[in-house]
Amino acid sequence: MHTHHRRRSTRSTGHRLTAAVLAVLALGALTGCGAEDGAHADTPPAHISTPAPPSPASPPLEATGPAEPMAAAEPVRVRVPSADVDTGPVLKLGLAADGTVEVPSVEQADRIGWYTKGVTPGELGPAVLIGHFDTARGPAVLKNISRIKAGDRITVSRADGSDAVFAVRAMEQVDKDSFPTDKVYGETTRPELRLITCGGELENGHRPDNIIVYADLVR
Repeated sequence: MHTHHRRRSTRSTGHRLTAAVLAVLALGALTGCGAEDGAHADTPPAHISTPAPPSPASPPLEATGPAEPMAAAEPVRVRVPSADVDTGPVLKLGLAADGTVEVPSVEQADRIGWYTKGVTPGELGPAVLIGHFDTARGPAVLKNISRIKAGDRITVSRADGSDAVFAVRAMEQVDKDSFPTDKVYGETTRPELRLITCGGELENGHRPDNIIVYADLVR
């Protein structure tokens, strides 16, 4: 599982990605993940069900409304009750040598990582969290991502002691070759969250799609 990103040299007002950075990101979006495990990359994991396609995108939750942006504070724990996720500490993910975004190692498949070149969860802009659906060793932290529905809560505990609570707005499954870079990493007018993993039927030990959860800060 991999993504494409270049580090932003500075955090501009509103923590927004520039068009130039997005152009670079488009060269290496999150495209690889799944049942990867070095020499065992071509061996399908045992007893792994294929992630079901997510439900159709839903409109924003107008009844809840957006919350005010929070100050920067690194994430330390992620909870998604509907998907049986409660994990921490949160890993720090940067850029790999090939310019793609790093993902958690197979040994840390029970953990979620935060893309450190973006904003922290709760800040203005799109914070990005990444985790495996499975690896060649078995189910991983986001094995139940298909259970997530619009309106479900994602709570990110932060290093300053605060919690950033997000409401799921939509989910989509996309071919990795058509990763929506601008939609995932582009400018937003409110604090948002992306939770990304892999999907689709195994092909030579890899899953061809990405599943992306979009959520908005509500508390």
